[in-house]
Amino acid sequence: MIRPKLSLRRPLAVLGAALVGLTGAVAVSAPASAHHTTITATADCDKLSGERVITWTVENSETDKAATLQQVTPNPKTDVIVAVEGAAPAALEGAVIPEGGSVQAVQRVPGDTTSATLSVYALWKKNGKDNTSSGSIDLSRDGACSPAPTCVELDQATYSHTFDGPKGTATVKLNGERPLCGDLKQWFTLISYFAPRPQFATPQYVYGTPDSNWVGGTQTEIELKVELPDCNTQVDLIWGDKDEVIDPLVEGGKRYNDKKLGSPGAPGNRSRGPQGWYNGGSKTCATPASAFTSSCDGSVTVSLSNDGKISKYPVEFEVKGENGWSKKVTVEPGKADNSTVVPAANAGKIEVLVDGKVIEKGTYSWQRPEDCPLPVLTTDADCKSFTLTVANPEGGLPVKVELSYGGQSETRTVAPGGSEKVTFKAGKAESAKVVLPDLEMEMDAIYAPEEDCSGGGGAGGPDLPKTGAAAGVIAAGAAILLAAGAALFVVARRRRIRFTA
Repeated sequence: MIRPKLSLRRPLAVLGAALVGLTGAVAVSAPASAHHTTITATADCDKLSGERVITWTVENSETDKAATLQQVTPNPKTDVIVAVEGAAPAALEGAVIPEGGSVQAVQRVPGDTTSATLSVYALWKKNGKDNTSSGSIDLSRDGACSPAPTCVELDQATYSHTFDGPKGTATVKLNGERPLCGDLKQWFTLISYFAPRPQFATPQYVYGTPDSNWVGGTQTEIELKVELPDCNTQVDLIWGDKDEVIDPLVEGGKRYNDKKLGSPGAPGNRSRGPQGWYNGGSKTCATPASAFTSSCDGSVTVSLSNDGKISKYPVEFEVKGENGWSKKVTVEPGKADNSTVVPAANAGKIEVLVDGKVIEKGTYSWQRPEDCPLPVLTTDADCKSFTLTVANPEGGLPVKVELSYGGQSETRTVAPGGSEKVTFKAGKAESAKVVLPDLEMEMDAIYAPEEDCSGGGGAGGPDLPKTGAAAGVIAAGAAILLAAGAALFVVARRRRIRFTA
């Protein structure tokens, strides 16, 4: 006979809590004595302990007499306990079953138990009716009952993730309540790339530093963030650490394939969430820039560069000038090109284009450099004539000169390295006007003959004898004064540019 134990190995309160979620319920009717008792049973698996939990039901078939269970024999031989709500647990042996009623008792057996039986000896009255009956249950159909694991192995873990490609952010979370076993870690990495187009295209180059982190131990959720280039990009959320990063992604080269989270195949499909990849952007990953240098001969040198933080691809520039002039130049990443010279005849308006669009600060017109040599003006005057000579230094542009004196006027174009001389008949006018419209200059050249012309014979009177050397000195002095701008000519309406003699 098995006596009831007041101190149980596991409180029966477990029946109300620990048995939640137990599996494998089975009901078996046992043979009963002709008219007296019936024993049935169901069984569950306690995933916390790994034990089978058998619930025995003993029914009194007599409707007019209570039955006392005098002897209870279980196999396996473990306690069979009656659970009474609000009262201390008691052994099944000694329980009284009211007429036509039943009693339930719980027995815990090892998880690998394949069958169990219960026999009871019942007495209806002293020295009166008694009966022994038994019941059994087959526990083999569901296999052994094992404790649920307290952690999850690396190859069995599943995850869920979020992904925002345009913002370069993602999260990854371990599913379930169980952590990864031991010191196991699962790495995930978020990468951004330079891309040649806003759709998938190669080659691609890693931008910045990929963000890697792991799930393991008490760290069951991670956040990842990467910086995005200010141009076309691709962003990937992959299964693995930084050693898995491919840089660069090239035509015919390695791909992440199902390593991307949200992929249809393993391991990416072990994380539930959106597709972990993104392509987008609004401009090329290059830094096209231009600079212009005017030359005194009217030409312009155009410097083209492709050097900057996002310069990862070659740039094809097109430089356009006037009258249909154009030139295409390809500049590699991190390089510059200074070989483009727009001729003077085409440099009135210049445009630099990339992909058919004028780039920022990509327009220019020739501007005269400040250090270009200016034309030289000299004069020679006597009582009969007033001669003006304009010389244009080498290396410049042709200069148009408009000269007028005393109602007389002449226009000349002075070639670079050449000079033009104009002689007017001396008169009463005190100065000649010299205009250089291309240079936006206007000046007065003073008529100052070397001799006194007030005596007649010339414009102001008779000719006076020349003094030879003295006349040369006076002429030289006049040229110097012209060069110095000492009151011999005046810039009348336009910008002041000093001429040298």
